[in-house]
Amino acid sequence: MGSDVDELDDNGVRRLLAYVAAAGIAGGQPVHEVEADTRSVGRYLGCSDVQVQGWPTGVVVSLGGGTPATFESVEGTIRLDQSATTARIRQELLDGTIGPAEALEQFRSLRSIPPRYPRFGLHGGMVCVASGIALVLQPLWPSVLFSILAGQITAGFMWLSGKRKALAVLTPFVAAFAVALCAFWAARLGLIEGPLRSLLPPIAVLLPGALIVTGVAELAAGAMMAGASRLAFGTAQLAMFTAGVLVAAWLMKVPVDQLGNQIVPWRGLWVPFLGVLLLTAGMSLMESIPGRLIPWVALMLAMTLAFQIIGQTIAGATWGGGLLGAVVASFGSSIIEIYRPRLPRLVLFLPSFWLLVPGSLGVVSLTQLGAGTPVAGATALESAGIIGAIALGLLIGTTAARAVGLVRRSRTRRPGGRRRQTF
Repeated sequence: MGSDVDELDDNGVRRLLAYVAAAGIAGGQPVHEVEADTRSVGRYLGCSDVQVQGWPTGVVVSLGGGTPATFESVEGTIRLDQSATTARIRQELLDGTIGPAEALEQFRSLRSIPPRYPRFGLHGGMVCVASGIALVLQPLWPSVLFSILAGQITAGFMWLSGKRKALAVLTPFVAAFAVALCAFWAARLGLIEGPLRSLLPPIAVLLPGALIVTGVAELAAGAMMAGASRLAFGTAQLAMFTAGVLVAAWLMKVPVDQLGNQIVPWRGLWVPFLGVLLLTAGMSLMESIPGRLIPWVALMLAMTLAFQIIGQTIAGATWGGGLLGAVVASFGSSIIEIYRPRLPRLVLFLPSFWLLVPGSLGVVSLTQLGAGTPVAGATALESAGIIGAIALGLLIGTTAARAVGLVRRSRTRRPGGRRRQTF
């Protein structure tokens, strides 16, 4: 490892730490966690006074107060397989399997990793994801079939926005408008029930629910700039989705009573768990999740759903399910990573947002507010409560897992260990 260390000067070390932080932010990790992880890597490498400041769009790193700093921009998100690669590089660096120079080179090529299933993964994965979410949100077979078909519209817009970056700005509005138009038309023909809830599964993959919850969690953790900007951007995205739905409702002259949040009860507990299996398969295709991680993702989704149901039953309200589901998802994924470092927490945890669907509730409440439905106020309050409960659950689960990790490290630490190489 010594020769690898010698290959990197201070500029290289700063760049390596900046890549570690930027990859975490691009993967969807809260900024305060990214900063803590980056400082941990710096301490391991012998830089005990690493200064790091992250935002959703970039990160600044220096090796100490008053020393030169490096800025690294974050240009969009990365897939879950790339997040898994990020975790692998970081763990191998900490294990001493690879040196800092090799880790830096692997980070440089991170975004160039191609998806395993370029076109089939998008359209085939959308079939599974849309039908899986439909089985959780609106478990009626006509709604599931509609979600499968309408999901291809969303997949088409996602593919186009990937080819033409200028279209990405309009994708939330256009996708929501096209899917809502089809949903309201199908409801008029009597093909589906509850069109507002039925249109959510096809567009759920685009909704900024994880963005908003992460922003709330960052605000609660003291990362004010990152949390405020993430929350503002997520709210703007929700407004664009809502505008698309409202324009479609206006064109189709949809009666106000059809914009209710008509929840259909599950006909057997096997229905939502079948949805979890389909959701896991779809995410594995769309996000190129490594095969060794797929069973763990399915396990975390199943546990999140189970405790979500338990929480709703105990509290008698949906916020209870959001709170308990988020606690289990964040705590469980963190504990798995503590005892199995090769299983990255972020990859196991992020799919739970597609199950907790805070973004879907936001679209429902904003649509009802825009249309002036009588229950709009109650729905908005319920949605705000659920989003807050999920954010609180995330913080509780992460904090509890960090406490477990500290206890475990204190028990396994041995005096007289090898001194780590310093720069």
